[in-house]
Amino acid sequence: MWSNPRIPYQMTSQRKRLDAPGGKPIIVNLCMNVEYWPYNKPMPRGVLPPPHGAQIEPPDVPNYSWVEYGMRAGMPRFMAMLADRGLKASALTNAQVADVYPALMNEMVKAEWELVGHGWQQQSLKQADDEVDVIQRSLARLKECDGKQVRCWLGPGLGETHDTVDHLKANGIDFLLDWVVDDLPYWIRTKHGPMVGLPYTLELNDVPIYAIKNSSTDEILKRLEATIAVFERETEQNPKVLTFGLHPHIIGVPHIAYYFEKALDLLLEHPQTVFMTSGQIGDWFVEADGTGGADVATYTDTLPPLPY
Repeated sequence: MWSNPRIPYQMTSQRKRLDAPGGKPIIVNLCMNVEYWPYNKPMPRGVLPPPHGAQIEPPDVPNYSWVEYGMRAGMPRFMAMLADRGLKASALTNAQVADVYPALMNEMVKAEWELVGHGWQQQSLKQADDEVDVIQRSLARLKECDGKQVRCWLGPGLGETHDTVDHLKANGIDFLLDWVVDDLPYWIRTKHGPMVGLPYTLELNDVPIYAIKNSSTDEILKRLEATIAVFERETEQNPKVLTFGLHPHIIGVPHIAYYFEKALDLLLEHPQTVFMTSGQIGDWFVEADGTGGADVATYTDTLPPLPY
């Protein structure tokens, strides 16, 4: 019996030893969510509720502006921060960004960021009329931008149907960030062969930190310092992937960007860290693991039973 139908349970302490990339066991992935929130639709999230308990109807000017600021000012600030340090991000990108914010897309391609599938616009696949169409259109549009086959995916809001993983694998996705279950990559079972799950984060993620929990401005730096302290001990057994989940309208505001710059410099100065994008991490894991996902390679129409 499996705890879920896709990923066999395994304690991290019992996983096989993997050789760290370049001997650096703390693998840093800078994941920037680059999203299109349509002006004429309800906002996926808000920072300012309406007064008097009123329902929000489009146009939701304050919350739209919150996000649009990120695309106008937050992204240039963040991109400069990375360029100054010779770093590249995984750009988790709504494909319609290419049409709505073409100048930004051009800059991301020029900076050689890795384009990661993130839906057509910021709408969960659970809400899509045809999720296969959304997946296919999104991947095709991103490929038009840099000429590269998209290999990685994060669903908008990490949303999936029961069939999403199978559809993604059938359309060329090798690496998936939706399942936040481990600090190391792991194998996922699909109808079309094994897929690799990559560590994402809800802890070093600016939405829970700042938009949900309203933490202090320096919280992301404090969480990073504590995470590194724990990882330094645990990497004696195995490497760890340290992912940031970022959004330009949050991490890109000046008072938070100030502390994120300090976080980047802390990581750059650390002797055990290496920065990699999502596809690079996936490729490293496949080679280091060496099993090809044999434990999940066999698939039948009957998924493993759930414990209920």
